[in-house]
Amino acid sequence: MSKIQVKLVSLLAGVLVALFLYFVNPFHVAEPAARVLAVAGLMITWWVSEALPMPVVALLPLVLFPLLKINTMKSTAASYGNEVIFLFMGGFMLGLAIEKWNLHRRIALNIVKATGTSGNRIILGFILATGFLSMWLSNTATTMMMFPIALSVIKVMGDKQEGGNYAHFNLSMMLAIAWSSNFGGIATIIGTPPNVQFVGYFERKYNVNIDFVDWMILCTPLALILMFALYLLTTKVLFPNRIRSSEAARKHIHGEIALLGKLSGPEKRVLLVFSVTALLWIFKDLINLSQSMFKLDDNMIAIMGGLALFIFPAGKTEQTGGKNKAEGLLEWSDTKELAWGILILFGGGIALADAMEKAGLITQLGAWLAQYAGGGIFLLFMVTFLSIFISEVMSNVAQVIVFSPVVCSLADSIGMNPLLLGIPMTLAASCASMLPMGTPPNAIVFASGHIRLKQMIKAGLVMNIVALVLITLFSWYLLPMLMKG
Repeated sequence: MSKIQVKLVSLLAGVLVALFLYFVNPFHVAEPAARVLAVAGLMITWWVSEALPMPVVALLPLVLFPLLKINTMKSTAASYGNEVIFLFMGGFMLGLAIEKWNLHRRIALNIVKATGTSGNRIILGFILATGFLSMWLSNTATTMMMFPIALSVIKVMGDKQEGGNYAHFNLSMMLAIAWSSNFGGIATIIGTPPNVQFVGYFERKYNVNIDFVDWMILCTPLALILMFALYLLTTKVLFPNRIRSSEAARKHIHGEIALLGKLSGPEKRVLLVFSVTALLWIFKDLINLSQSMFKLDDNMIAIMGGLALFIFPAGKTEQTGGKNKAEGLLEWSDTKELAWGILILFGGGIALADAMEKAGLITQLGAWLAQYAGGGIFLLFMVTFLSIFISEVMSNVAQVIVFSPVVCSLADSIGMNPLLLGIPMTLAASCASMLPMGTPPNAIVFASGHIRLKQMIKAGLVMNIVALVLITLFSWYLLPMLMKG
């Protein structure tokens, strides 16, 4: 079928699913709940099939909720201005500034310089650099930043072949960028959209704050172990490259660093804003406890960081011939690159989740599932298993939007702490490694031509199993300790 035919079939499928859920009402819910369920079926079908861009689908509640008397326009629109959206907006602005002034390139190249220039060490350097950046920036943006650097190193290594399997090296480099971006993103609340989505839902539902540092205590060690497993899997087990230290690669890295020159004024100022923002996130609770004049939260800190980028001048730059220019570290014109679609997507997801909650659908589903769930580590394992493999074919953001209310209500029904199911479900959604459509980073590197689908599926299946086991064990044994604290 042509792309137009596929799109038409997908659009029709969504409408048919919605009509089926409303008129047939297979779950025998009340009529108001059936309307919400029909809209949910339409949106989920169009998200999964990609009949329309995800942010476009996320705008449907603004039309359908008032039209079908599910919610008022005013109440529905409020979801698109939820505070968690501004947390991610601030993070996007930091990412824009880091990319605009080339700070990401300097960080990455210096990490590679420090790790060495053998095939395995270069891959390790890219895993560490990408993972670190992805802790603070969107995993998609991080992959886009690292991708051209990796391709340039691949080209130099290919031109100066000195023995070893360069096809394996190229493949490992691409997988390293995609997967370490995914794994690095789980280390912080702002590292990847599913984390932000789940935290926003949980805090709205239970009126309980998930601490930025507590999240890092659990997830940063997990992310590091996953990245170490990625290194061993790609370089030692599946795709050994056996490339020894390369003088050509060393010269290339040093040459790229030399071209960057000294840390420029704008880079220093962006680094300062970035560092202060990260420190405020980490020490927010300590600051709040030490005084009573004001209270910081993660959303406020993110916007403070974003505002500072517009306030601080860039100063003298090469583009201005070493002269001062009235330009901020960010200008509003730079925000045309901001991922506005993701912010709209969050709003639509929040609106849908709230409507499902108010209609009683989520509670009913949780109660129904609880009949077949005994709780314990097996239930946690099954939630993680389903999440990681469903995310291979479904957007991880849409998945977390849909499943956050389900797993939380399931946990409530069986007397389990909802974090014990919600956090592993969220982390697993970012670890899809088998298919290009699993995560945007997977798709970006697959387009390089250095990876065959068979290779990605083979390596990704092993990586999924490793992630499944680690997430289950970390969540079961470490999460309860944090919840008690």
